[in-house]
Amino acid sequence: MDEARWIGTTLAAARPQALAALLRYFRDLDLAEEAFQEACLRALRSWPQNGPPRDPAAWLILVGRNVALDSVRRRAKQTDLPPEDALSDTGDAEAEIAERIDGSHYRDDVLRLLFICCHPDLPATQQIALALRIVSGLSVRQIARAFLVTEAAMEQRITRAKARIGRAQASGTGVPFEAPGPVERAERLGAVAAMIYLVFNEGYSAAGDTSGAREALCEEAIRLARLLLRLFPAEPEIMGLAALMLLQHARAGARFDADGAVILLDHQDRQLWNAAMIAEGLALLDKAVRHRRPGPYQVQAAIAALHARAPTPEDTDWAQIDLLYGTLEIMQPSPVVTLNRAVAVAKLRGPQAALAMVEPLGDALSGYFHYHGLRGALLMQLGRAREAREGFMTAIGLAGTAAEADHIRIHLDGMDKG
Repeated sequence: MDEARWIGTTLAAARPQALAALLRYFRDLDLAEEAFQEACLRALRSWPQNGPPRDPAAWLILVGRNVALDSVRRRAKQTDLPPEDALSDTGDAEAEIAERIDGSHYRDDVLRLLFICCHPDLPATQQIALALRIVSGLSVRQIARAFLVTEAAMEQRITRAKARIGRAQASGTGVPFEAPGPVERAERLGAVAAMIYLVFNEGYSAAGDTSGAREALCEEAIRLARLLLRLFPAEPEIMGLAALMLLQHARAGARFDADGAVILLDHQDRQLWNAAMIAEGLALLDKAVRHRRPGPYQVQAAIAALHARAPTPEDTDWAQIDLLYGTLEIMQPSPVVTLNRAVAVAKLRGPQAALAMVEPLGDALSGYFHYHGLRGALLMQLGRAREAREGFMTAIGLAGTAAEADHIRIHLDGMDKG
């Protein structure tokens, strides 16, 4: 990995810990973000010359702290002094802030921040969008793509959430920056789990040429799930979430070829799958199932486990996968779940049956790359070349990465040669 890419990857991986520490101690969202961005700019100037620090997150916190303190000083100069008797009782606030930062266990701050972002005073869509933006540093475009909404709509959600937190802090009421207690943690667990999985998916959906840099997101999401398991050791859905991510991430080394092109599941070299991750994921899933409290993450992990346990693509139990997706449609109805189920149906009952499931999803998934890609593939199998070509061209226009677009072009080239 070249120097620029390494620095970018390191900054992305350190962001959750660094920003969470700065936000917890300064209690000012905009100030913490500005301080972290300035620390990143200084890292880009300093690290290539002086070499990487031993602890990048600690370096960014220290530099960000100094930036934020400078900002606090500048603001103070523009504020009228309090009465003399009040000044005489004022302690060294800056020293207190610095001591809290230097002595904090900032590696766990990110989990605390997740629960803060998922405060019930914020609507659920704002909770997750804000956490993705603040904790993981995803762009508005990336978050909008994960939610299947426009960038403008997602920008509004994030802006509203930040404004609400700002007003609450200014008034001294509402969303706190302190860690929630046991009851509040349990109430917000679902939103936090959903946010963690969206962070994982953003890293997992990266293209071959950026997968190395975005892999940190997958690893961060798995780390957070393990932290959740420490807080909720008997919660089967958190076991299912961790198992799901481990089983999916275990395939990372086989998902792209040397040129960054996508390798579909059926064509992956299964010897490249991470056996240790698979074993951990399967063990967590088996433990979750014994609790007899099924949930969506456990069902998705069970689907991933069927793929992981199949020695070859031909050994995959597609009938069981179809049944599991049917269960997921009941638990968590979604056009994307139905689209995924159609893949299993195509394996079991052929492309015509799968297409009958896919076609009604057109309105809901008109802007979804995978919908048009799957629909085009099914039409191609049915010999409807013109319609297949239209579907593939639409998919290329919606591709989020060059690797996705190139994968669809392979289908088009195959049709032309045929």
